[in-house]
Amino acid sequence: MTSPADTRRHRAPGSPRASAWRSLRLLTVRDLKVRYATSVLGYFWSILDPLLMSLIYWFIFSQLLPRSLGEEPYIVFLLTAMLPWVWFNGAVGDSTRAFLRDVKLVRSVALPRWIWVARIVCAKGIEFLLSLPVLVLFALINGASVNWYIVLFPLGIILMGALILGVGLILAPLVVFFRDLERAAKLVLRVLFYASPVIYGASDLPAVVAPLAWANPLSGIFALFRAGFFPDQLNWALIGVSSAITAVTLLVGILVFRRSVGGVLKEL
Repeated sequence: MTSPADTRRHRAPGSPRASAWRSLRLLTVRDLKVRYATSVLGYFWSILDPLLMSLIYWFIFSQLLPRSLGEEPYIVFLLTAMLPWVWFNGAVGDSTRAFLRDVKLVRSVALPRWIWVARIVCAKGIEFLLSLPVLVLFALINGASVNWYIVLFPLGIILMGALILGVGLILAPLVVFFRDLERAAKLVLRVLFYASPVIYGASDLPAVVAPLAWANPLSGIFALFRAGFFPDQLNWALIGVSSAITAVTLLVGILVFRRSVGGVLKEL
């Protein structure tokens, strides 16, 4: 005789929740395969962009200009923020077309609509993870010291994923109604790069603009990524504020998405 617990175990794989997560995994893998199917370099494209950007800024600020920004080795300091920035920038940018890229699939496939945003976050997140060997390589070449704060790195990944998902859930449906938001988002991302502690640390900001770091959730998240190599970058108060802003952003994203997703399907 089958017990109720056995029945639940047998039904679990076919439950809507299990089906949603399975679909998210399949769509994420599909995105990665499509992106690199016709590429000769394949996954190396995911590390080429942040690597070239980091080398350019390293050359400018380490070789050409007198520098009082960041810490040594500066290339490692750059990469610890540049790699997650590329995840944030790429995922937020792609989220503006989360529904517009696959209109037919969105209309015809009966899946929770949040999956179309989450798959972008996951795909770009996997690319970020695949780029980490570059950080390890430059850390070894430059003799960067590692401390026990490196255990905070996964927390940075969780907060970054939550922040991107929240922003994506806001942008994805709104862009369907207001197409100019796509261009506006790209413009904001360009400004946000320089307003975020990527080529500098939050502690490098002069007092007059220091509030920018506290209003920017990326500041605390980047501090978590950097702490394993540069313990002086760790600021628990800043991380706490960034975590709170991330939680609010995710909550607002969920609310905006739930209220607008019905109209999205009519608009597509």
